Amino acid sequence: MERKWWTLIAVCVATFMLLLDITVVNTALPSIRRDLHSSFTDLQWVVDAYALTLAAFVLTSGSLADRLGRKRVFAVGVGIFTVASLLCGLSSSSTMLNLSRALQGVGGAVMFAVSLALLAQEWRGSERAFATAIYGATIGVAVALGPLVGGALTTAIGWQSIFFLNVPIGLGAIAVTALKVTESRDETARGVDWGGTVTFSAANALLVLGLLRGNADGWASGTILGLLIGAIVLFAVFVWIELRVSQPMLPLHLFRSRAFTGAQITAFALSGSMFALFLYITLYMQEIEHLSPLQAGLRYLPFTVGSFFVSGATASLEGKVAPRVMLAGGLSIIAIGLVLMSGAKANDSWTVLLPGFILGGLGVGLVNPVLANVALSTVPERMSGVASGINDTFRQVAIASGTAGLGALFLALSQKRIQDLLPHVSGRRARGLAEAASSGTLPTHASAAVIHAAREGFTHGFSTILLAGSGLALAGAVLALLLVRDSDLHHHEAPEQVTIEPVTA
Repeated sequence: MERKWWTLIAVCVATFMLLLDITVVNTALPSIRRDLHSSFTDLQWVVDAYALTLAAFVLTSGSLADRLGRKRVFAVGVGIFTVASLLCGLSSSSTMLNLSRALQGVGGAVMFAVSLALLAQEWRGSERAFATAIYGATIGVAVALGPLVGGALTTAIGWQSIFFLNVPIGLGAIAVTALKVTESRDETARGVDWGGTVTFSAANALLVLGLLRGNADGWASGTILGLLIGAIVLFAVFVWIELRVSQPMLPLHLFRSRAFTGAQITAFALSGSMFALFLYITLYMQEIEHLSPLQAGLRYLPFTVGSFFVSGATASLEGKVAPRVMLAGGLSIIAIGLVLMSGAKANDSWTVLLPGFILGGLGVGLVNPVLANVALSTVPERMSGVASGINDTFRQVAIASGTAGLGALFLALSQKRIQDLLPHVSGRRARGLAEAASSGTLPTHASAAVIHAAREGFTHGFSTILLAGSGLALAGAVLALLLVRDSDLHHHEAPEQVTIEPVTA
C-alpha cells in the first residue's frame, strides 16, 4: 500500500481516538458523578480540563512539529494521550480524573496540531480534497459515535472502560506512525513562542474559571471580576506579544485573509454551539428523562448516521459547490436543529429531540470535511502545521468557553425559574436545587412541588441555552458566507519548500 494511505490511516485512527474522547465522556458523566461524588462544576471540568489544555498547547505543538519533525512529534503526542487515558481509567477522585484529562489534552493538542500537516505533505492538489473529506468524516463519526460508545461501555463494563479503550488503539497508531509515515519539517522554523503560549493558556484558564464560578461566587464579586479582568488583560498582552515576536504561535497576519478568518469563525461557531451543548443534552436525557447511559447513547444514533453519510457525500460536492455555501449551509442547518430541540419540556418523551438530532448530524457532516480543506487551502504549505493548530485552537477554545458560558447561563436561568415557582426559597437554596437537578442528586425526601420546580428550572435553562447555541451557529453561517471567498483558496508552492526525509523505523 502507498505511503500516503498509511499516513491517512495513522492520522484518522489517532484523530478518531482523540475526538471520541471529546464526546464519549458525556454519557458517562452521571456515572462518574456517582462513583467519584462529583459536583456539577466537577462535571464541567471533566470536559473543560481536556479542552483547555488542548487549546493551550495545540499552536505550540504545531510550531514544534514544524521544527523538530512532524512524524516524531505526532508519535510523542499519541504516546502522551495513551498514558493519560490509562491514568483517567485508574482515577479514584474527581481531582485525579481532571488532572489526567488535562494531560490527555496535551497529548491531544500534539496529535491535532500535526494531523492536517501530515496529510498535506502526502496528499497534493485535487487528491487533498479527498483526503481531507475522509479526515472530516472521521471527525464527524468520532464525535457522533462518542455518546453511543460511551453509553454502551459505561452500562456494560463501567465508565473507566471508555478510557482504557484508548490504550490498544494508541499503541497501534504509534506502530503505524513509526513504521509507515515519512518524516518532514519546515527548515525555516526557528523556535517556540513561549511568551505567547503562557499568556494564551493563562487567559483561557482565567476566563473559563470565572465563567464556571460566576453563579456561585456572584458576578459582581471581587474574585469573579478579578478573574475576568485578568483574562482580558492577558489576552491583550498575548496580542501585543504576537505582534512583536519573530515567530508568533498565532501569526496575526494570516487573518488578513478573509477566508482564513472565516474558517476560524466557522470552527468556533460549530464547536461552541453543537459540541458544547452535548453535555447538557446528555444531562437532559439521563437526569430528566431518566435514560441509562446506553439508552442515552442510542438516542444519538440519528445524529451519528446523518453525520456519517453526509460527510462521505461531501467529498463529491467539493469543486462543484462553493466552500462558503457548504459552510454556511451546514451551520444554518445546525441552528435550525437546535431551535427545534429547544421545545423540550420536563414531561416530554426524548423524541422531542429527534428532529434536532437529525438536522444537527446533517449540518456537522456538511461542515467538517469542507472546514478541514479550507483551513489548509488559505495558507502556504510550509505553514500547514500552524494553520492546522490555529483551526483546532478555535475549536477547543469554543468547547471550553461554550461549556462554561452556556453552563453559567443555564444555572442562572434554572435558579430564576425555580424562585419564580417557589418564591419562599432563597437564592442559595434555588441554586442548589438547580445544580442537584443537573447532577441527579435531588433529595429523595423533597416534596413534589420542589421536585417539579427543579425539573421545570432545568428544562427552562436547557431550552434557553439551546437557543443561544442556535444564535451562535447562525452568526457563524452569515460570517462564513461573507468571508470565505474562492479567490483566497488553493495556494500552491514548490515541493522543495517542505523537506522530506527517508522512512525510518
